[in-house]
Amino acid sequence: MQNLNLKVILAFFFFMNFIGSTSLAGTITSPNGEVVLTFSVKDSGGFENCPVYEISWKGKLVVAESRLGFDLMDGTDLIDQFEVFGVKEGTHDSTWEPVYGERVSVRDSFTWLTVRLVHTRHPMYTMNLQFRCYDAGAALRYEFSGEDAHSEIAIRSEKTHFRFLHDHEAWCVYTAQGEYEKKKISAMNSGVERPLVLKLDENRFAAIAEAGLVDYSRMKLARSAKDSRCLVSQLSGEVTSALPMTTPWRVVMLAESPGKLLENNDMILNLNESCAVEDTSWIKPGKVIREVTLTTTGGKACVDFAVDHNLQYVEFGAGWYGPESSDNSDARTVTVDPERSPGPLDLPEVIRYGAERGIGILLYVNRRALERQLDEILPLYKSWGVKGVKFGFVQVGSQEWTSWLHRAVRAAAEQQLMVDVHDEYRPTGYSRTYPNLMTQEGIGGDETSPDNSQTLTLLFTRMLAGAGDNTVCYYSPRVDENATHAYQLAKAVCLYSPWQFLYWYDRPAASPGKKGGAGGVENVIGNEPELEFFDAVPTVWDDTRVIHGRIGEYAVVARRSGSEWFIGSMNSDQPRTLDVPLNFLDKSRTYTAHIYSDDESVNTRTHVKIEQREVTSETVLQVNLEKNGGQAVRVVPG
Repeated sequence: MQNLNLKVILAFFFFMNFIGSTSLAGTITSPNGEVVLTFSVKDSGGFENCPVYEISWKGKLVVAESRLGFDLMDGTDLIDQFEVFGVKEGTHDSTWEPVYGERVSVRDSFTWLTVRLVHTRHPMYTMNLQFRCYDAGAALRYEFSGEDAHSEIAIRSEKTHFRFLHDHEAWCVYTAQGEYEKKKISAMNSGVERPLVLKLDENRFAAIAEAGLVDYSRMKLARSAKDSRCLVSQLSGEVTSALPMTTPWRVVMLAESPGKLLENNDMILNLNESCAVEDTSWIKPGKVIREVTLTTTGGKACVDFAVDHNLQYVEFGAGWYGPESSDNSDARTVTVDPERSPGPLDLPEVIRYGAERGIGILLYVNRRALERQLDEILPLYKSWGVKGVKFGFVQVGSQEWTSWLHRAVRAAAEQQLMVDVHDEYRPTGYSRTYPNLMTQEGIGGDETSPDNSQTLTLLFTRMLAGAGDNTVCYYSPRVDENATHAYQLAKAVCLYSPWQFLYWYDRPAASPGKKGGAGGVENVIGNEPELEFFDAVPTVWDDTRVIHGRIGEYAVVARRSGSEWFIGSMNSDQPRTLDVPLNFLDKSRTYTAHIYSDDESVNTRTHVKIEQREVTSETVLQVNLEKNGGQAVRVVPG
């Protein structure tokens, strides 16, 4: 009787607060009419009255009838036996300007549907389902309002299904820095990373992603044990939350090519909250050189190099405060790890020297010190004049460590410190809300020596999620083993990162030798003429176009900063020639194209040829790419 009365009260409340139909189904269509999401409560998969959704694109079903729900820690399953108690729908269209990004402005245009559900066996559990349809895809999330008898919820597992009609191929990886494999859905194991890009057919691609992850367990994906063409959300641990509670967004991106998926990656940002930092004037993108010797001399040499080559930051890596893996190391002190460097390092002097010359200093701190000393070291570093912190080996996945990491980003913002998160963390758009989160790894970057096919897979999969700190190596011997130097130049355009590390293992000639690890003669930065491209290339952009792209094979990306365009071309394991129309240029102007390409006949250790030619918007560049080669172009108004 008590449950019946509660149900009546809930029904009255929902009817009073929701305007519109209370039918068992709702449909929304994207602004351009191509993406359609349908929701209903129906019998599905042997369950009764299940919340299910479908997504169609250009008249074809993409995600077939897929169930939604949860298993709770108290043994309750919120999978079936639901009734609809209210439906609302509407539209939204706005434009916002990011603090920095891959484009100067972002349009946020979608239709939305909110459905209020109550569980008939456990009416104390009420759940809102929120859906959005963009031209670029669709998204959904759950909300528990806290308007019932419960004050908190404890989730054992989430059961968001993505069921496909066919056994599509996808580019699959199980760790954020792992090696991608092309597999059919039926051959996947559990723990598949997101974004997961699937090839639906030759002209249709989809990506399953996560957006707005702040205080919840990370989602990965697992193949359903009952349906070999169905993927199910797989949380990296249980979730406990006070009510109200809203989950991250589950996202299905849709495009006719991998390049269009990449161009539409601002959909992830749109599914995050607006900027919460009132004064963002201190947040500065830029190019970085890593100081590898942990010495005063090396630090000043890097500052001088940064001044000469239009870099903005010098980063001191692991070891400046002691062995990074030791709990005894104190990140409040400058105590050089003798296993990494003989020193000496006068860090305050290097910070002062850099500040006089307009160069900021960044510090790496391992998670062991971060977890113990975060609230002490952030105000301390601000007092030192440090501009940002790189978080190393952070723990990720569980709700506890997800929440900790984002709290740390917010704490850094309070001290006007920028952040770079390394290792397994993959972004879900939090840089929109806290743009001091400049970049993150979560990518098998150059320090892992990926072959070109892997990097060209990362470009069209991992980079859908947001910026990736790829740790570009230029003079390291691994470059000659895997690629060419023109290919390395192109990475600074193709692989977006507001903090772009361009000389990961390299050191200026005036820097002393490094004790242990990389840093031999072969890693000394030379005076090769093509370094002028790194000097000129920005790290953030006003416009981005993907001209060509096949996952794992090749890419041509053009980006604009002000009136200049930069074009990066990357190739994998076979020679090819690509036509690159310059029709994105201003039709009323003439430009000079500075072209950097591979040529073994050039008598430098990097073998990069530099050419100049006059171009207009009618020019079509013919880009000849050798095996594992590349090309970089800077287009400047005449």
